[in-house]
Amino acid sequence: MPRLVKRKSAKVGLPPGSLVHVGDEKLREAKITVIDYDQSKLQESEITKAEECLVLKDKPTVTWINIDGVSDARTIQEIGEGFGLHPLILEDIMNTDQRPKVEDFGNYLYIVLKMLLYDDGKGTVVTEQVSIVLGPGFVISFQEREGDVFNPIRDRIRTARGLIRKMGPDYLTYALIDAIVDNYFAILEKLGEKIEYLEDELVTNPTLETLREIHELKRDMIFLRKSVWPLREVISKLEREGSKLINETTGIYLRDVYDHTIQVIDAVETFRDMLSGMLDIYLSSISNRMNEVMKVLTIIATIFIPLTLVSSVYGMNFTHMPELDLPWSYPLVLVSMAIIAGLMLVYFRRKRWL
Repeated sequence: MPRLVKRKSAKVGLPPGSLVHVGDEKLREAKITVIDYDQSKLQESEITKAEECLVLKDKPTVTWINIDGVSDARTIQEIGEGFGLHPLILEDIMNTDQRPKVEDFGNYLYIVLKMLLYDDGKGTVVTEQVSIVLGPGFVISFQEREGDVFNPIRDRIRTARGLIRKMGPDYLTYALIDAIVDNYFAILEKLGEKIEYLEDELVTNPTLETLREIHELKRDMIFLRKSVWPLREVISKLEREGSKLINETTGIYLRDVYDHTIQVIDAVETFRDMLSGMLDIYLSSISNRMNEVMKVLTIIATIFIPLTLVSSVYGMNFTHMPELDLPWSYPLVLVSMAIIAGLMLVYFRRKRWL
């Protein structure tokens, strides 16, 4: 399960702009892939040295540079220096505990998002920071690990499907953001199925495992909420502040993404309320079960109180007890005790205590 707060002790006391990785190290060496395209041609490659990207900086085509592995400080620094990125931006890229945000530096935009993936094996949500730099003619994306939700975008670029090959880097940035937001719906669908299953289990047979799963789902909702709520501000800022790097036509598509973020937020809040209610139901179920057990034990103890009294009376060792000399005294006492127990059960049933 991912941490709610990542350790930042390695950065304590260092000057601003120091390139120190914060987070779990996924890849020791960064993997760089480049897709360079326009409406008529496409070039896709994997490069080994960061300086090879610089020749694409001033080309009239759209260049998408994707870097997997933000713990490689050397590669991050070379890319940053080559494209003129501020040292504080490079620091934020390597600090994977950033809040989703957008910063306008005039000649480029820096966007931070949280990409969520669902681990089917563990049944948990995995979070990853994605940093996007939008410049004139290029888009640079930084990811913590290999594997993302961008494959449909790559396929659209390769097959020239849709508008992506006809539009600029701002539309590519929109497509990356849209892919991340759309994947939130897939995550919510899987979590919704788990919640429905747990609701049925709560009614039939709540266990400690049920409580554990509810707790894990509540943590997943925290990650979703932390990822989506700030994203609404990011999309709104991209849409309304009118950066020179974002065309008016792309702003229409950003409004659509904004609507999607609102839908995700509504779903997350609904699921959070449901999980809180499920936790109350679980506690009530456990309390009711305990009350049922105590009721049964109380009834048993109550029935045995008069039986214990009878047996204790005839267990006293007095010499002059006339009943002790009767030949049928033992079975008579047993029958009397059975009658007392039966009458008490009838009384309890009439009172609806049973």
